[in-house]
Amino acid sequence: MAKYILLDTETTGAGEGDRIIQLGYMVLDGKKVEVYNDMCSSDVPIGYGAMEVHGITPEAIVDKPKCTETEAFKVLERLNTPDNVMIIHNAPFDLGMLAKENFTSQMRLIDTLRCAKHLFDDEEAHRLQYFRYRFGLYKIEQAEADALGIVVKAHDAIGDVLVLKLFLTQLRKRLTERFGAVNPIEKMIELTQTPVFITKPLKFGKHKGKTLVEIAHEDKKYLSWMVANMENLDEDMRYSIAKVLGS
Repeated sequence: MAKYILLDTETTGAGEGDRIIQLGYMVLDGKKVEVYNDMCSSDVPIGYGAMEVHGITPEAIVDKPKCTETEAFKVLERLNTPDNVMIIHNAPFDLGMLAKENFTSQMRLIDTLRCAKHLFDDEEAHRLQYFRYRFGLYKIEQAEADALGIVVKAHDAIGDVLVLKLFLTQLRKRLTERFGAVNPIEKMIELTQTPVFITKPLKFGKHKGKTLVEIAHEDKKYLSWMVANMENLDEDMRYSIAKVLGS
């Protein structure tokens, strides 16, 4: 039987050289739930912007083991088989951080961020904390946390994993509404592999407030410039630009 690993990390920052300083995940195995949540040290200083988000200070990780030496990492390596499913909100970020620890996932992947963009395309945002309030998950998370022995803290790895667990219920409901009686896991894996066409207006650049379709009619060269020069464009944006340009 497949095991489902709901995972999140906290890091020294979001740059190329940043590293993991907290690895938290739940393993769902039938009705059994195992929780792993380890802090770890890093030779990379924690950025002040990162501290502002997760509240982890240098003092909190003094004398902690390296990420690869934690129990959480070692168990994750044992779970890393194609039979299991890894579930992450914004998977490219966390998988990229794990790759710096020489961890390459062999598990099937569900990225709930991409699934949310497909299934809740009418929402103004798709961040996990947005959905925490949008669906009132904060009202029920304490009871879930108490049952699992988890301390709830905002922007904490295991705290976010708890929200992710509750959010999965909302994704499953939406799947049923949209697609009927489908296997929810297999459908979310499929949606994870399917790029999202972005229809909302851009929030940046000289064409801020316009959709990609509108920009393609007015200034195709700008879209080509974006692809060539803006390295931080995600896969969905690159897919959408290619589509409106007819590539």
